[in-house]
Amino acid sequence: MTRLGEMLGAYQKRDPAARSKLEIFLLYPGVNATIHYRVAHWFYKHGFKFIARVISQWARFLTGIEIHPGATIGKRFVIDHGMGIVIGETAEIGDDCLIYHGVTLGGTGKDKGKRHPTLGNNVLVGNGARILGPFTVGDNARVASGSVVLSAVPPNSTVVGVPAQVVKINGKPVENAYDCTDSVDQVHISDPVEDEIGVLTARIRELEADLAACRRRHPDHVLHRRDADFCRCDEDAAEHTEERTKE
Repeated sequence: MTRLGEMLGAYQKRDPAARSKLEIFLLYPGVNATIHYRVAHWFYKHGFKFIARVISQWARFLTGIEIHPGATIGKRFVIDHGMGIVIGETAEIGDDCLIYHGVTLGGTGKDKGKRHPTLGNNVLVGNGARILGPFTVGDNARVASGSVVLSAVPPNSTVVGVPAQVVKINGKPVENAYDCTDSVDQVHISDPVEDEIGVLTARIRELEADLAACRRRHPDHVLHRRDADFCRCDEDAAEHTEERTKE
């Protein structure tokens, strides 16, 4: 009962729509799925794997959340909405983790043994994210919505993109920017691909401005080569103009 009370308290803390523990217990599919998982896991660990699978499949039918009874899940686990979540057999989830709907903690290939990811403590996984493979997502990490994570994630970091890359938030280390146990913000996260495109766009504009300035200074100078060949200093441009005048 203590573990159940802690879980309901975690839901109250992280879901502003939650009004009471009774409402959470009776109506939240994440709670329903987790309770079914705890029962199924007990049967699985004691060798009653068929019964465990029956329970997990029944929970999937009721909630739309599929948690394999062989998975290992820590305390105060919170599932927000939950529809479409898949947690594989060898997945491990630490304490105080928050997972949104559509998340997959999946494996790669048909290898036996450990083939699903391990989430540390205080990990947040945004909706639609895919974490695939037998690696570790470190404590306090955040996986942005829609990301596809294919390799280990360092502690106290945020990853975003396909494939996911480590980013910073507001120019600060993640550990100083957010406390994952309280924050569920998935919007104010920079996209590394977008940032790189922005850098390239700024560089192109800078080169175009330099080229335009060169043409204004030397209107009689005709460019026959690629623009990049004429991004030179004024002395080189003047030398070309002088040579064309002599000709």
